[in-house]
Amino acid sequence: MNDYTTTSRPRSSLKPVLFAVLASFLLGASVVGYLAWRGFFVPGVASPAPAPTEQAPLAGPPARPVPSETAAAAVARVQETQGGLDQRLAAAEQRIARLDLQAQAAGGNAARAEGLLIAFAARRALERGSELGYLADQLRLRFGDAQPNAVQTVLDFAGNPVTRDVLVARLDGLQPSLERGSGRPSLSRLGEELSNMFVIRRETTPSPQPERRFQRARMFLESGRVDKAMAEVRLLPGSLNAAQWLADASRYERAQRALELIETAAVQEPRTLRNGAGQPVEQLSPAVAATPAAQ
Repeated sequence: MNDYTTTSRPRSSLKPVLFAVLASFLLGASVVGYLAWRGFFVPGVASPAPAPTEQAPLAGPPARPVPSETAAAAVARVQETQGGLDQRLAAAEQRIARLDLQAQAAGGNAARAEGLLIAFAARRALERGSELGYLADQLRLRFGDAQPNAVQTVLDFAGNPVTRDVLVARLDGLQPSLERGSGRPSLSRLGEELSNMFVIRRETTPSPQPERRFQRARMFLESGRVDKAMAEVRLLPGSLNAAQWLADASRYERAQRALELIETAAVQEPRTLRNGAGQPVEQLSPAVAATPAAQ
């Protein structure tokens, strides 16, 4: 008979495991109950979700609202700044206007000075008996509107000029014929001789003698008083022999008077004077007193 030896494997006991699980459950329940008793858990009320917050700008702290007084002060400062800017702009406009007037005055005075120099140059050319050349065009351009007759007189004389030295030399050559006269008897000559026989005059009255009269005529001519020289020559006995001389002296005198008018226009002409470009000179001369009408 076979003997079978039955070996039984020892069963592991479940009691310790169950006991450990039960102890853990009880411990957890105790902890939960304690926490609930301390108020950590409110049954039936869900915890509110946190409100989203906007991220603060990185540039700096958030702007604060400006009080009404600060805003009013800012507006006042802006208005004050604007007012100061307006004043500065007005002052700048006034300075620009003054500079413009000064530039116009300088341009007008320069044009008048140039015109006066042109007149002086024309006078020197006529005194030398030279041609005017470009001065004739300048006289027409600058003074053609202001003194047209004077300009034409000067240009006509420049076409056939005669100098004062030539007039003096020709007068010296006419001296014998001027002092003696024609020498032919006539009623006018007889009356003149009878009137000169007895003459009552003041001591300061110039002598009517032909020699003295001729000397005075020559002196007047040399000093530039051509009109007085012509008056003396006309009273000489042989004045008929000086007809051509009187005509040339008269042309010379008219040209000199025309040049004087042109020179005066360069200084005092208020409106019709022109500059080298042909534009009118509107600036009044400093030599002219300002009047309300001119202003």
